[in-house]
Amino acid sequence: MEIDLNADLGEGFGPYRMGEDEAMLDVVSSANVACGFHAGDPVIMDRTVRLALARRIEVGAHVGFPDLLGFGRRQIQADPLELANYVVYQMGALAGIAKRAGYRVTHMSFHGALGNMAAASYELAEPLVRAVSEFDRDLIISVSTNTEIERAADRIGIRTANTFLADRAYDDQGVLVSRKLEGAVIKDRAAVMARVQTLLEDGTITTITGNKLRMKVQSILLHGDTPGAVELARAVRGSIEAAGGRVVPVSKVVR
Repeated sequence: MEIDLNADLGEGFGPYRMGEDEAMLDVVSSANVACGFHAGDPVIMDRTVRLALARRIEVGAHVGFPDLLGFGRRQIQADPLELANYVVYQMGALAGIAKRAGYRVTHMSFHGALGNMAAASYELAEPLVRAVSEFDRDLIISVSTNTEIERAADRIGIRTANTFLADRAYDDQGVLVSRKLEGAVIKDRAAVMARVQTLLEDGTITTITGNKLRMKVQSILLHGDTPGAVELARAVRGSIEAAGGRVVPVSKVVR
């Protein structure tokens, strides 16, 4: 078993820092880097890319709404083609910084409210995914299972990595539960580890209603801003390796 261990990083702004990015980069195999819209700035992006490069950790563009105050978790109603330009703008910023450092972007993911809206609407997902494909067809899109983003990517013909969010609850259809609902964010470390262990042992997850759901996973995502995220990442990596698996970058899992 080979699986990617991924984290959202670079989510500070100016002198403000969020999470322990450097320590997390010693554990994960891929990183989603905020591109300045929901968090991050050029200096933080450059620092994160260079730290990743030194460890041969793959970097991806983590794109969201232009909403620093709301951390990209508030919905913004805009024309899908306008939002597609927002996506390209953010990917281009990270790609430029990575190129200057002698590195390249291998993947991308949609953050927060933008990701949730696209996951639920093919009319939004299709132009966003098409924009990714037109920007760089070799990019891998990190997706949750059973979403319109995944369906759009399949139809357009761009690769995806099915990603399990270890600290988020799923419904019986395999869709992420809204953060507005109680139990949507799983904060108990033991509960998160139990979910990971179940996934590794029999390829299933336990939904918010207690049902078992089979899920094919290529990447496990941890949120870098969660308290104790580094220790949790180490524990998850330890579980993968104890089960006989290998933690590898996302481009090595998705062919």
